[in-house]
Amino acid sequence: MATITSSYSGEVLERLSTDAQAILARYPEPRSALLPLLHLVQSQDGYVSPAGIGFCADVLDLSRASVSAVATFYSQYKRHPNGTYTVGICTNTLCAVMGGDAIFDHLADKLGIGHDETTEDGTITLERVECNAACDYAPVMMINWEFFDNQTPASAAETVDKLLAGEPVAPTRGASSVATFKEVSRVLAGFEDGRADEGIAAGPATLVGLELARKNGWRAPGDEDGADEGAAGPDVAADAAASGADPVGDEGSSAEREPSTPADTSAETVAETDEKGTDR
Repeated sequence: MATITSSYSGEVLERLSTDAQAILARYPEPRSALLPLLHLVQSQDGYVSPAGIGFCADVLDLSRASVSAVATFYSQYKRHPNGTYTVGICTNTLCAVMGGDAIFDHLADKLGIGHDETTEDGTITLERVECNAACDYAPVMMINWEFFDNQTPASAAETVDKLLAGEPVAPTRGASSVATFKEVSRVLAGFEDGRADEGIAAGPATLVGLELARKNGWRAPGDEDGADEGAAGPDVAADAAASGADPVGDEGSSAEREPSTPADTSAETVAETDEKGTDR
């Protein structure tokens, strides 16, 4: 690792350097560790600070300009101090039609801030966010990327009031409570917080299609003969080529990945986890 010249204090620098080595150990190419390293420094400072940029550059022997270019590309990296809680309102098409714009406007008026702005006490940063892949629960609010489904201006304001009062809030699905922005950033850097199995991931609305398929005996095209419901496995591309069909995936794609878990080869296993709503 290159000599680190960032402006972190000795204790913080030592801790970040230890964590950085754990991150680097996951990647054969050190530069590939840049994204989790940016989350790591964000977990320290609450945003990707100049010191964080310097730390990542020194660890990976990159220019500060190169690191900054990546940090400004992805919306989860903040280039100015972020609130303890990022309250994101989806205003993409479906959520907007269902009331997302009204929720954002209501919270903006209530908090006296606009998009990507933070309350004076540093508690809340308000954002308009793009689709969160939760259209079945529109309109959706996310707090530090935890789901708050089927929101209204009143319910969103009630949750925000709890955050401002320092009270814990529980998302609709997932973890039992919302972690802070710094805590979540550390998880995104690759350090587990032991909460991955809390709550449910797939609620009833998400599973409606699966339930209808089972009720009506619907199968995917090509499976009408009642063939084994198991996953096709790594021979999908070869089988498709032999049958004259278009191959699936490019060379080295996930279509050629060797099975590594029971869910890769057993439709029954996948069905069981879907029903529990714990592994989506």
